[in-house]
Amino acid sequence: MSGNFMRGARKASRLWHNTGLSRPRPARAGAEEFQKGKGFIMSFFISDAWAEAAPAAGQDAGLLGFVPIIIIFVIFYFLLMRPQMKRAKEHRKMVDALAKNDEVVTSGGILGKVTEVDASFVTVEIADGVRVKVQRNAVTSVLPKGTVKN
Repeated sequence: MSGNFMRGARKASRLWHNTGLSRPRPARAGAEEFQKGKGFIMSFFISDAWAEAAPAAGQDAGLLGFVPIIIIFVIFYFLLMRPQMKRAKEHRKMVDALAKNDEVVTSGGILGKVTEVDASFVTVEIADGVRVKVQRNAVTSVLPKGTVKN
């Protein structure tokens, strides 16, 4: 019977090996003493941590935690959001002020002269007899008179 048991153990060890599982290892001599020593070392460090605990914080510490977040938001507002809103406001004014015979550049890079202005579209003449209808918001800038030459 013990011979069959050994064959089964070898077979099992091969199965563990093939599946990537590690075989359970027998306990080493002195493992209990090691565990006892480990507990002693951990309790030694924990007692030091309790001894050096920080004094209790007041209620002001909770509000001070939000100060860096508020500062970051203020910086974000003044460096990114405010200039972008200012630029959008200027663009909106420029688009509202478009008139016939203005020379413009569209967002696609087309340079031309405005020939017709509708509520939401602008007709731009880019060459003699060639007209393109674009949205008003597609106009990126108004050029000084005389820039477009026929």
